[in-house]
Amino acid sequence: MNRTHVNRMIIITLLVPMFISSIVEAGSKRRRGTAGAQELLIPVGSRGTAMSGAFVAGISGIEAAEWNVAGIAGMSGTGEAMFTHLSWIAGIDITYAAVASNFGGKNMFGISLKSLNFGDIDVTTADLPDGTGETYSPSFITLGFLYSRQMTDRILFGADIKIINESIMRESATGFALDAGVQYKTSPNGIKIGASIRNLGLSMIFNGADLEEFHQPQGTEPGTNTEPRRISLSEFELPTTLELGVAYGPLDLGAAKAVFCASFLNNNFSFDEYRFGAEINVMDMFYTRAGLALAFDPEPFGADFIEGTDDDSGDDQWESSSEEFIWGPTFGVGLDLSRLTGIGLTVDYAYRTAKYFDGVSWLTLKVTF
Repeated sequence: MNRTHVNRMIIITLLVPMFISSIVEAGSKRRRGTAGAQELLIPVGSRGTAMSGAFVAGISGIEAAEWNVAGIAGMSGTGEAMFTHLSWIAGIDITYAAVASNFGGKNMFGISLKSLNFGDIDVTTADLPDGTGETYSPSFITLGFLYSRQMTDRILFGADIKIINESIMRESATGFALDAGVQYKTSPNGIKIGASIRNLGLSMIFNGADLEEFHQPQGTEPGTNTEPRRISLSEFELPTTLELGVAYGPLDLGAAKAVFCASFLNNNFSFDEYRFGAEINVMDMFYTRAGLALAFDPEPFGADFIEGTDDDSGDDQWESSSEEFIWGPTFGVGLDLSRLTGIGLTVDYAYRTAKYFDGVSWLTLKVTF
């Protein structure tokens, strides 16, 4: 591949996310709670989470499916598989599994599955607010089909087509979303640049048998035959995000190596975030990680702006210390057991602090083959 063609690919790689960002609507606290499929925003994978999700520019291997699917092409072996579990806020259990492998050349294909378990929820009515004795359990499942390719020795590209299904009693909604990402590295141990757009797709809507009701026409005599009526529900948009990141490392510190990363996340239905993370690797075996995310409200007129007035006194503001943003610092450790077991086995743990709730823990097992 000649140099001119490589330079052209680099320019396209960096400009495409910028173009996409121009058509993604900026978020603010005004749009919070107006999107659906929020399970798409729950992070999985201990390594990326422990670094606050900031490693979008350099994360590699199967865990990159969550943060920047382009990084899958950077895995060290011919294939990887991972399994992660966490207990989310309000006791929601989340299980995630993914596997990807090289199927010839520089192409990587894989599949991922995320499942939420809400447990049994009591059915209540206006007459029986304490429950009818019946229960139901919502089912939220996301199935992803992964593709990643090493375009050149410095450029990685990836895409993930996701099928989203949500079921609550006899109602369900199905949608499709696209993740896409690129990574560019100036050198193996130098600066890396990455961009990832996630959850780009059409709106979803619930349908089901319980939306069909029968009512006697208003103003008719008793005994008049009932007529079918359907409850109309509104569509809901997907929580699209765009993240741009930079990373440096690994920096050689003798017996240890360090990686530093930062990213900017644009969420079209919530605050923007500035994320920072670091990882220290000792003897290519033991890892310690930490990260921090700072929330920023890009609302140009502030929370007290009244439409039709010229009051623009409410400037952009940081929300990290407010009641609106509950997340605190993240921490994590990892242990590469390859030298001890003879197989490519890695165990990672992450913990994120939170206001008003217990912190959230992630446990991840990864196998390289």
